[in-house]
Amino acid sequence: MSGVELVPTVPNRIANTVLGGAPAVGFAVYAAQGAGWAAAVALAFLALAVRGWRAGVRCEPGRLVVRGYLWTRRIERSRITAVTDFPAVRWTARRGRPRWTPILVLVASPAETAGVYRRKQENTARLRRWATGRRR
Repeated sequence: MSGVELVPTVPNRIANTVLGGAPAVGFAVYAAQGAGWAAAVALAFLALAVRGWRAGVRCEPGRLVVRGYLWTRRIERSRITAVTDFPAVRWTARRGRPRWTPILVLVASPAETAGVYRRKQENTARLRRWATGRRR
């Protein structure tokens, strides 16, 4: 699987993981006290924590793989019509239906630290170049 990974900075990835990790620990403790249903909830939050760490975009030779908190979307490069400022990928499904896939981990805010903001902007620009077939 060759390709370019576009992921947030390590502090952002840790923060994304905490969104699922902290509740997973809490529910695991509750499950240890005898609440069986809490174990299932803890596992669901643990899965969310892992997905939070892995969230990002992979630009492969013929397709784009967008890994979000809840699902992974694979989009053929030839079907991509645009990369928006949000950022999101606009693309056309096989049956011709227009689709929109947001990339939440690359949403940049001027309130973030300069390095984090710059990394997200650079990753969005790299995604645009990849989608249009330009090298640089």
